[in-house]
Amino acid sequence: MSRINGFVGRRNFLKLAGIGGAGIGASAVGSLLWQEEIAVAQSPSNTKEKPQPVNPQAALARLTEGNKRFVDDKRLNPNQTRLRLQETAVGQYPFAAILGCADSRVPAEIVFDQGLGDLFVVRVAGNVASPTAIGSLEFATSVLGAQLIVVLGHARCGAVIAAAKGDPLPGRIGVFVEEIKPAVERVRNKTGNLEANSVIANVQYQAEQLAESSTILRGLLKEGKLKIAGGNYDLASGEVSFLA
Repeated sequence: MSRINGFVGRRNFLKLAGIGGAGIGASAVGSLLWQEEIAVAQSPSNTKEKPQPVNPQAALARLTEGNKRFVDDKRLNPNQTRLRLQETAVGQYPFAAILGCADSRVPAEIVFDQGLGDLFVVRVAGNVASPTAIGSLEFATSVLGAQLIVVLGHARCGAVIAAAKGDPLPGRIGVFVEEIKPAVERVRNKTGNLEANSVIANVQYQAEQLAESSTILRGLLKEGKLKIAGGNYDLASGEVSFLA
């Protein structure tokens, strides 16, 4: 099986996952690949090549510090050199994964002041935990070793606003909007601004969907190898407020 710096190659991962017809269940694949990556990390020939995963608390602290630098206009723009480019060309070791909205105003690497290979980012309108998004995050955690997932919502999210209005939508836009409506209904009768309340409710709802819909993520959570956190990005200030 081909490897790049100790990681299973993408084609082989897809074959194992059943996409190439191997027919192995997703949960079994996650367990197999996780155990294999741990074994590789502990082998003498790879100890210096592959860094240990960053624990969830440290990863969250790194994101918090990076966002503060962004807000204070004191960005370090780390890991953006030619050397870093060459390092990441042969392997990636993201310390956290982000499920964020596709909104052009919320680029995770910039608002958290991170660089190449630091974050595994999945972006979809409304930061919806779609099957594709979940599969990507399973790969980020069970194969690449990220121990933190942040579901990142933001103020004035068009997808959330559309879900709250409930009007018919053209094309496939309504597909992901439907995945937000259960979150909106949770807070429709709550006091305060429906839009703001729905943004937070949607972050919490999508985080729940990650844990409930994926046997791989649920297993990592039970083993203490993963934390799923929620965040809300303010478009005006650039600040990310992490949800309790």
